[in-house]
Amino acid sequence: MTTFDLSPLWRTTVGFDEFDRLFDSVFSTESKTNSYPPYNIVKTDKNKYQITMAVAGFDQNNIDISQEENLLTIKGDNKSDNGSADNVEYLHRGIATRNFDRKFELADSVKVNAADLNNGLLVIELEREIPEHKKARKIEIGSHSRVIDA
Repeated sequence: MTTFDLSPLWRTTVGFDEFDRLFDSVFSTESKTNSYPPYNIVKTDKNKYQITMAVAGFDQNNIDISQEENLLTIKGDNKSDNGSADNVEYLHRGIATRNFDRKFELADSVKVNAADLNNGLLVIELEREIPEHKKARKIEIGSHSRVIDA
């Protein structure tokens, strides 16, 4: 296993504790990757993103979407997963309808705008809102140093 020594980086940075935690979680070999349900992440515009998740067999009552700080959590709880609710005997069951819990780490300025479920696809619209204090601005050189919006 390869390890990374980030101590030279931390000598010149302040307030990047979240980066350290995220870096550790990405390169952790202890976490098991779960591939269900499959999903796509697409950048649709300069500051807009879309997560599309294949959730065949689920309806909007079986899916819970929540955002707590920078963590987007999508949970699917299919109560009819056992198939015995309708006394149906499956000869082949190829459509996975097992319960899931998928988490996405969002940047500080990303918010969820909308969610829609259509034809077995859950589409979540995200947008990056850049705060005014982080937008580019021009600093005028002078005796009183006025700030001019770019």
